[in-house]
Amino acid sequence: MEVILLERIPKLGQMGETVRVKDGFARNYLLPKGKALRATEANKSKFDGMKVELETRNVELKGEAQKISTNLDGQNFAVIRQAAETGQLYGSVSARDIAALITAAGFTVERSQIALNAPIKAIGRHKVPIALHPEVEVSIMVNVARSADEAARLARGEEVALRTDDEQDDDKAAVTAVAEKFFEPEAAKKLRDGEEAPAEEAPPPADKA
Repeated sequence: MEVILLERIPKLGQMGETVRVKDGFARNYLLPKGKALRATEANKSKFDGMKVELETRNVELKGEAQKISTNLDGQNFAVIRQAAETGQLYGSVSARDIAALITAAGFTVERSQIALNAPIKAIGRHKVPIALHPEVEVSIMVNVARSADEAARLARGEEVALRTDDEQDDDKAAVTAVAEKFFEPEAAKKLRDGEEAPAEEAPPPADKA
């Protein structure tokens, strides 16, 4: 479908340009969001009449975005999540979560402005771009941690202790070695398989004379 852009769309075109896009993108996003018009002769004439108003509005929105960017750019936001020892989250941090954090801090942003290619799924510092306006973009740091203290350490640029899969395998190997040394073969096998080894039975009491 060919559309006339009513504002600059990154990687697509500038205001007033006629571009070809996928039908679904036009119907589900550009047209209902008021970012474009179908490229018909009637709409081309309509755009010519709207051009001055659109340009004025764009300058106003850009100015508002630049004011927000002054305070938002480079900000740190903490997200507390449960995670495995390796740092893998039991869940994820989505664009919706980040938008809610920024809004709670007093900034007005929409989920669609969070330029997150995929949900965050690991402990650590994550740089997230925010498109405040087609011509104004800032970045924030999202510190995903297992506790407030850990989040504060991440914000200071400190490393947090995470255990690698190899280290966990080493721990498992150490447990296996101990099991094989102190338990009967059957009990040791259960420990290797992650089962609880049976408690050793106490010797029967000696018969009284």
